Amino acid sequence: MGIIQVGNAPCSWGTLEFEGLEANPIGYKQMLDELVETGYTATELGDWGFMPTEPDVLQKEIENRNLVMLGAYIHVAFKYPASQVSRREEVLKTARLLAAASPNYKPYLILADDNAADPIRAAYAGRATLEIGLSASEWRIFSRGVEKMAKVVREETGLPSLFHHHCAGYVETPAEIDRLLENTDSKLVNLVFDTGHYVFGAGEDGLGADGNLRPVLERYSERISYMHFKDCDPGVAGKARKEGWQYLKSLGQGVFCELGNGQVDFKGVTSWLKEHNYSGWVLVEQDLLPGMGTPKESAQRNRDYLRSIGL
Repeated sequence: MGIIQVGNAPCSWGTLEFEGLEANPIGYKQMLDELVETGYTATELGDWGFMPTEPDVLQKEIENRNLVMLGAYIHVAFKYPASQVSRREEVLKTARLLAAASPNYKPYLILADDNAADPIRAAYAGRATLEIGLSASEWRIFSRGVEKMAKVVREETGLPSLFHHHCAGYVETPAEIDRLLENTDSKLVNLVFDTGHYVFGAGEDGLGADGNLRPVLERYSERISYMHFKDCDPGVAGKARKEGWQYLKSLGQGVFCELGNGQVDFKGVTSWLKEHNYSGWVLVEQDLLPGMGTPKESAQRNRDYLRSIGL
């Protein structure tokens, strides 16, 4: 049986990737210290510049706390060829930093759409329909762009790439996740599966929308390389759909609640992972807007909950 360890992400302390948000009042040293104090053993990079961008400094900050750097999330508007070109160097810059600062563990370069940038997709987060999805030609551009980016990352840094499905982007719904995986080569890119984004993105009645994710995990079992643990509050999600909230409003209203307080069946997810000999880390992500909530206290409650279900 694989050994499952638990990390936590900068977004749980209010460091989110969306443009226009106020600066996070919590610095990286405080975030890393609190992460360790609350019982986690790994993290991700967060937005460029949140943590040190000099490899030796970053390596020291991580290793001095006996942590592991699991990866970095970086967005690209893959729908647009020009964005693929303009973001290429930013992706490679991030990958080079990860590779240089983590000589003893190979982190993931986590690719994603430029989520919430399209106002229509942001407005329909949690209730996206086929009509606002990509066309056949746009899917070809998107999928080939993901593969090309993953290939250049591997060739230049040796790091593996994953794709993060995400609400308010073009890979949100179960059908869109299916389409991306069908269109991409598993030798180049696989999936980081995010429990909360999946449940919210599945809408009211999609497969797994009720929080039972075992059939979903089984469906994607050959492509899942890494797990993000996030919960989804069904009351907030339902209100967001009924009232047509924009994605960031849903975040601000707490659609992604503390683990165990929403509808994701984490006991079932954990059992599935153990049955399938999942080995490595699961990463807690409780998306908080800057200044929102009590990050350290929430991190502790989330860790305590995961211990209660055997992690």
